[in-house]
Amino acid sequence: MIFLTCLILGFCIASLGSITPSFLNLTVVKYSLRNGKKPTFYLIAGYATVLFFQANLGAYLANVLMKNSEYITLIQKIGTGILFLLSLNFFRVYFVSKEKIKAKEVPKSKSYFYGILMSALNMMAIPFYFTFISLLIGFDYFEYNLLNAFYFSIGSTIGSFTLYSLYAIVAKNIEHKLNFIASKMDLILGCLTGVVAIGNLIYLLNK
Repeated sequence: MIFLTCLILGFCIASLGSITPSFLNLTVVKYSLRNGKKPTFYLIAGYATVLFFQANLGAYLANVLMKNSEYITLIQKIGTGILFLLSLNFFRVYFVSKEKIKAKEVPKSKSYFYGILMSALNMMAIPFYFTFISLLIGFDYFEYNLLNAFYFSIGSTIGSFTLYSLYAIVAKNIEHKLNFIASKMDLILGCLTGVVAIGNLIYLLNK
């Protein structure tokens, strides 16, 4: 029962993270259109491999910090500062950098390793898992131990692989829509991180 619960939680959270438009989704769509579905599945396998370890690390950090609440305020302050910097950077990229970057051709044989590289560059994965697992621990839906974290990571790997595979399969139908959303993604992320940063700042000032 614990195995199934952790598996489902991992699957749902990873699916939630994978379904939102990002450079990973966009890469899957473009790669599928250019190279076909089979090499794209190797690319996605590379994504999922890294996400397995990122989910484990996120779970471990969430457990450590939930047990050492004296560090939470310090981390909230650091996190708030980082969010403000990220927000400013997203706005800078959106309003200043209008030059399109050409997609780099990647040999099909290197699809898996390219997927690992791209997923490793996704710096939002660990904070994403950390945040959601902290909430699960706080609401007593998840109890951290190595085995539970392993089950959770398996579920997250399956979830991310499934969602990215769907992007690859329906690439031709969603390319235009995903490109439009992606073109506004820096503005959206700038607004979201800015709002969260202001909310954290107000919370810390009133604490």
